[in-house]
Amino acid sequence: MYQTMAQTKIKLAIFDLDGTLLNTIEDLGRACNHALKACGCPERAMSDYNGLVGRGIYNLFRSALPEGMKTEEMVMRMRDIFIPYYNKHKADCTKPYDGIPELLEKIEKLGISLAVASNKYQEGAEELVHRFFGERKFIRILGQRDGLPIKPDPEIVREIERACGDISADEIVYVGDSDVDMETGANAGVITVGVTWGFRSREELEAKHPQFLCDTPGELYETIEGICG
Repeated sequence: MYQTMAQTKIKLAIFDLDGTLLNTIEDLGRACNHALKACGCPERAMSDYNGLVGRGIYNLFRSALPEGMKTEEMVMRMRDIFIPYYNKHKADCTKPYDGIPELLEKIEKLGISLAVASNKYQEGAEELVHRFFGERKFIRILGQRDGLPIKPDPEIVREIERACGDISADEIVYVGDSDVDMETGANAGVITVGVTWGFRSREELEAKHPQFLCDTPGELYETIEGICG
């Protein structure tokens, strides 16, 4: 936990999905390796995927493909193989991080609205949130959509903010596990919280200077409660 802030009323908590609410790395890595193999490319070590995911599937494919094969044609071929496979297997190993379901329930009880802003493709983001957190009410579940910018562009956060009506940036907390998330929150001008249980390192998060850094869902709840006073 980092700095002390003047007490304000948080009205909206926006969460990244992969590496923040859900541990999806095994299913993402398996699906990408399936696509790589089908395209005649070497598979990547599963440990590589912690650093490859988080910037949308097209950037995942560009990063995973070997040098000399990073063409847009190959990226589109990877997509056409990856998405049907991942849609069938996206919950084989995926599960919420310990304490996350309880965290979301407690945040709602504070009167704070929930939303998701992810670089996962839209269909996958919606289906996973409904599967694992279907009892919660999310103002918006937004993922990567064709023709719209992805994080760290702040538009995804601003779209959710507009959906909430009368709300200001200092009444919004954005929570994520990567440098992309910290940049997104900063670009949107909202309160930014890094969480260390996901795919990236504490050092990566610290380098982006979030207002708060939390090691457990319990600490995250205490942080949000503390901001509210």
